[in-house]
This record gives sequence, C-alpha cells and structure tokens, in this order.
Amino acid sequence: MGWFSRRSSRKTVKFPGRSDGPAMEIDRKEVETHLQTFVATKRGVEAYVEPATSVTNTTIVLIAWDGEWTRRAVPSPKEAFEVSRKLGIPVYDVNQTGYPNRMREWSKRKRQGDA
Repeated sequence: MGWFSRRSSRKTVKFPGRSDGPAMEIDRKEVETHLQTFVATKRGVEAYVEPATSVTNTTIVLIAWDGEWTRRAVPSPKEAFEVSRKLGIPVYDVNQTGYPNRMREWSKRKRQGDA
C-alpha cells in the first residue's frame, strides 16, 4: 500500500466552535468581563484596535501605564470601539498610531523575568 492511498482513506476531523482563527466563536460576556477587570485593576489604560487578518479576528489590546497589556478577540472594529468607550478609556486604531513603546518594554522585561 502506497503513502497516498493510505492517506486518502483518512477522515477529516472537524472541530465545532473553533478556539482560534477568523471562524472562532467569541464569548462576548467573557471578553467584556476580562476587559472590565483589567481596566478596574490597572492605571492609565488605553485601547488599541487591531484589524482582522486572514488568520485572526479583529482584536482589542488594552495597555496600562506601565506597559502591561492584554489582548482579546472581538467580533468587529465597531464593537471594539464601542467597548472601549463603554469602559471610558481612550481608544486608537493601531494602524494609525502604532503601539506605545511601554508595551514592548514591558514584554521585554517579562521575557527576562523582571516583570
């Protein structure tokens, strides 16, 4: 039996409710709760909206004054801006502003074990 004949007999496994990628299911309540908690426990939080790609959904990144950050998928850019306004924090389009240096510095410290 050859490689291709064996391979063609296998069945494709489908995963309902994907956990990543553009077809992933988003639990809006969980996302909002996470973002609310981040804002409530950090100072100087700003939101940055990242566009969808062929691999990921639209995402919102919250960045605190010290550079600590968190990212969550959201259904659309419009919803990301609405959630940010509801949280009462400044919101930016990352394509327009880029990321603040404090985010990269915090990530670097975290990788080095200092954060």
